[in-house]
Amino acid sequence: MESERWRRLLSEADSTYWLTRFVILRLLGFIYAIAFLVAANQIVPLIGEHGLRPLPLFLEHVREALGSSFAGFLRLPSLFWLDHSDTTLVLVAWIGFGLSCLVLAGYANAILLSLLWFLYLSFVHLGQEWYGYGWEVQLLETGFLAIFLCPLLDARPFTRRAPPLVIFWLFRALIFRIMVGSGMIKIRGDESWRDLTALYYHFETQPIPNGLSRWVHFLPRAVLRGGTLFNHIAELAAPWFVFWPRSVRYIAGIIIIAFQIVIILSGNLSFLNWVTIVPALACFDDRAWAKILPRSLTRRAEQAAKSATVSRPMQRTAWVVAAIVAVLSIQPVLNVLSAHQIMNTSFDPLDLVNTYGAFGAVGKERFNVVFEGTDSYFPDETATWKPYPYKGLPVALDRRPPQIAPYQLRLDWQMWFAAMGTPAEYPWTLNLVWKLLHNDPGALSLFASNPFPDRPPRYVRAVWYRYKFAPPGNYDRRWWERDEKQIWLPPFSADDSALIKFLRRAGWIEKEKTR
Repeated sequence: MESERWRRLLSEADSTYWLTRFVILRLLGFIYAIAFLVAANQIVPLIGEHGLRPLPLFLEHVREALGSSFAGFLRLPSLFWLDHSDTTLVLVAWIGFGLSCLVLAGYANAILLSLLWFLYLSFVHLGQEWYGYGWEVQLLETGFLAIFLCPLLDARPFTRRAPPLVIFWLFRALIFRIMVGSGMIKIRGDESWRDLTALYYHFETQPIPNGLSRWVHFLPRAVLRGGTLFNHIAELAAPWFVFWPRSVRYIAGIIIIAFQIVIILSGNLSFLNWVTIVPALACFDDRAWAKILPRSLTRRAEQAAKSATVSRPMQRTAWVVAAIVAVLSIQPVLNVLSAHQIMNTSFDPLDLVNTYGAFGAVGKERFNVVFEGTDSYFPDETATWKPYPYKGLPVALDRRPPQIAPYQLRLDWQMWFAAMGTPAEYPWTLNLVWKLLHNDPGALSLFASNPFPDRPPRYVRAVWYRYKFAPPGNYDRRWWERDEKQIWLPPFSADDSALIKFLRRAGWIEKEKTR
């Protein structure tokens, strides 16, 4: 009798997921909308024909390496192999945004979600380092699974086709892999996670802090150690219970989602935590959602359940997808078990099943590269250097860190990484300097403002600073303190022959452009 009880619980015979599907798809539509909006606003200055890393040059290099455009497409499937003009890039981004809004409004079917998935995959595969973040492939994997929650054609919020239960189990497997992979990379990667001191540094050194980051940073050390412990509970303990019966699964889902909300409130990690919440929602069935959603929605779900008919093609397709995901999960699972674990890696050309992780190492100091220009004839320390303010990264000491996420500032993120490296590792920064020397509108759109609105500066350089939070309540009302470490890029002028030679060799400028 006891075994029968457990069999019933595990089969979820008394559970329905109409409201779960409704919530998952609405949140997914919101995330897709943000992701495509980012592309619409930033894709041209980043990878357009005259962008920082022009897409035509990248496609040419891929063709040379693989032998043909068709081979390139098989390795990096993308719509932009057919056409990669600036107009096409922006048009696809806005089409994606419009379709995302339809899903957000409540209308989704398999065709619509397939379109969104492939359009965003097109940006991820050819976006180069600008799209090299773990949440990009995480959105693709999540979006792929969501396709099979819906009927092929019927886009109504509550159709006559029940969502296949196996897809919710795949979502649970996804959140398990995301959380455990993230927890294991931390335990293996940095002693500060093991001795519970990681949060002494994280909020100050994270990519883009927000307005609450400083307050959290200065919390008592005991609270921060408790926060690190909560991190381990959410990532290494709770995921094991997402496959359990209802009540235990609810608790696991609540812990995971609460953890993501805390991260959302304390920093700007793009849409990473938002898209992580999506598969965690599969821990809850309609019984849970009925307690918090409007009664009108609950009634519609109940009516849909009563009139539901089984779609055998939909059910069979879901099981085929489950089999494919099971096979493709072998390498990601082995990676999590490996002592040489890597994070945020794809193992198939379509990014269907991936490995994840974040902050395997926590920086103890915050560094920032600030681009500065001057009108002076002599680019030395006697010159008046004006900084180019980022939209998110700190520059001015009295500026409150803004709330950006779930939107992403892709230049700011890359410059956070660049500050931990050298210019040789980020050669496109020289292309950025060139564009600033010419007041290029596209490049300037990536910054908060242009300190030289009337005419370009004579020289541009980049300076490497160390930043730290100023204590709250300081006399000058500063948010930051900083000290200059060294010059990261020396001053360059528009007629600098070495700069021109480098850019021309890279294919970033043509001969006539330098005249």
